[in-house]
Amino acid sequence: MRLFIAILVAILALFQYDLWFGKNGYFDYKKVSAQIIENKAENEKLVQRNQMISAEIQGLTKGFESIEERARMQHDMVKENETFYHIVKEHK
Repeated sequence: MRLFIAILVAILALFQYDLWFGKNGYFDYKKVSAQIIENKAENEKLVQRNQMISAEIQGLTKGFESIEERARMQHDMVKENETFYHIVKEHK
């Protein structure tokens, strides 16, 4: 009878080992859950970035004002009879 109980305890320990430490066990589950949360956060950032880029592309393709604004900001372009003032902050 003691041998039978020992065998049952050994089988139980084997199942417990697989449950906690085996492939797809509890610790793997926790690691994958944390990785999913991290990936979802990164995906959200990428979705927001893609929306901003999409809005910028639509603005550039639809309206002349956005192209003009971009030229003014990035290339310091000015219209005729216009004065351009560039304000530089002093570094202390």
